[in-house]
Amino acid sequence: MAQTTVSELDYLKMTAWQKFCYKFTGFFKRLPLLFLNFFKITIPAKAKKFWQTVKGCGLTVGRAAKYGDWKTRTSFILFGFSQLARKQWLRGVLLLVFELVFILYMALFGGQYLGLLGSLGKLERGEHLDEYGNWVYSEGDNSLLILLYGILTIMFIICFVYAWYKSIKSAYGTQLMVEARRKLATAKEDINALNDEQYHKTLLAVPLAGLTIFTIIPIIFMIFLAFTNYDQYHMPPTKLFTWIGWDNFANVFGSGLSQAENFGYTFARLLLWTVIWALFATFSNYILGMIVAIIINKKGIRFKKLWRTILVMTIAVPQFVSLLLMSQMLGDNGAINKLLEGCGLIQPGNPIPFLTDGTLAKVTIIVVNIWIGIPYTMLISTGILMNIPEDLYESAKIDGAGPVKAFFKITLPYMLHVTAPYLITQFIGNLNNFNVIYLLTGGGPLTSEFTGGAGKTDLLITWLYKLVMQKQLYGMAAVISILMFIVTAVVSLIVYNRSSAVKNEEDFM
Repeated sequence: MAQTTVSELDYLKMTAWQKFCYKFTGFFKRLPLLFLNFFKITIPAKAKKFWQTVKGCGLTVGRAAKYGDWKTRTSFILFGFSQLARKQWLRGVLLLVFELVFILYMALFGGQYLGLLGSLGKLERGEHLDEYGNWVYSEGDNSLLILLYGILTIMFIICFVYAWYKSIKSAYGTQLMVEARRKLATAKEDINALNDEQYHKTLLAVPLAGLTIFTIIPIIFMIFLAFTNYDQYHMPPTKLFTWIGWDNFANVFGSGLSQAENFGYTFARLLLWTVIWALFATFSNYILGMIVAIIINKKGIRFKKLWRTILVMTIAVPQFVSLLLMSQMLGDNGAINKLLEGCGLIQPGNPIPFLTDGTLAKVTIIVVNIWIGIPYTMLISTGILMNIPEDLYESAKIDGAGPVKAFFKITLPYMLHVTAPYLITQFIGNLNNFNVIYLLTGGGPLTSEFTGGAGKTDLLITWLYKLVMQKQLYGMAAVISILMFIVTAVVSLIVYNRSSAVKNEEDFM
């Protein structure tokens, strides 16, 4: 079906390559609208669904409070009481132990950090006057630990509220089963269920715990950190940091600047280069790797295994070794410039600035990335190409389709369908590709128009590293991290949901 900006007749007159380019450019033209619809339609819809779930939970609690017996109502205060009273020992003990652990945690540990979360500490390390007027040394408060443990306490409270709801729901459900004269599950049956119909919960328990500890908690901590003035001048426990609201976000977007540093301009320029880099790095490797795989798999090509082995062997070399080697070879005094100078192609003392000129350095980075990235795509493409039915190509050849038309009508759609998740992963990975940039150019060449130690080839991820490790602007770095997370998450969701891997999952073939 033709797109809305051209007539159907004009679209049908296009060549396969023109149709591909038209769809490709049309997608990126629609991308801002897709972003807008995501925040305007998708997020409100998810919020409405969440509110309906919360409302349903409230109705369940209301029915339990209104129609529950004394055992069920006691469970509002004492977790698992209804289950224990009805001899469901395992459920009752687990719920009761959780409540006791929560009370002890809040009384002995969590409560004090939650109380300090609003100020992030009051006493710095050093000597202070005590109530008797004597100078005493104190370790002081640690804003970083207060923030971390405060967040953990809030999450524990959320878990407590959820456990409270599940306790009430289970208690009321148990009451209804008793009133209906239905048999209640024993502890042995509950354990067996974890290895049978509830096995998915058993299987996902450890991964979910790891995801929470190593991903969700750090993301939440980073979001909170973005609203503080945590930097080299506010390093706990010697110096405390405090809440500063939206000041860091104002700095990134170009207003309310501190220390005359134009973070907004730097962020915008680096964001543009990051997106351009990710597009070139992703699609150049994808298309060229696919072409190499097609050439190697083409009938009549000899020594197929040899060519594949040569390309695979390049993957065996650690990527950072290859990048450091290329960095040395492409330097002003590197082997390539010396070779060109020896051949008389350049004047002595006038090397080609592969890594020191802003524009040329960006081109060099893209070319080097193609060199190290093609073997990976070739391997993936080879496996997929071998699974494309040969009958499709024979039928296309009988119908008069040439190699180019067969590529755009058969090979490319099949590849895009199968590798859409991989392509999205590669794009997101290139948005955060630290190694290629940092090991080749270190983000340079440096320029005075950028702040925060950023150079002309820096991506947002390498600038983020410099903000943390060199400038120690942790609050600003947290803001950049949040914006990067939003961009990558939204792009991933939009592109994946519009790919044929999702839209035509059942009927592609």
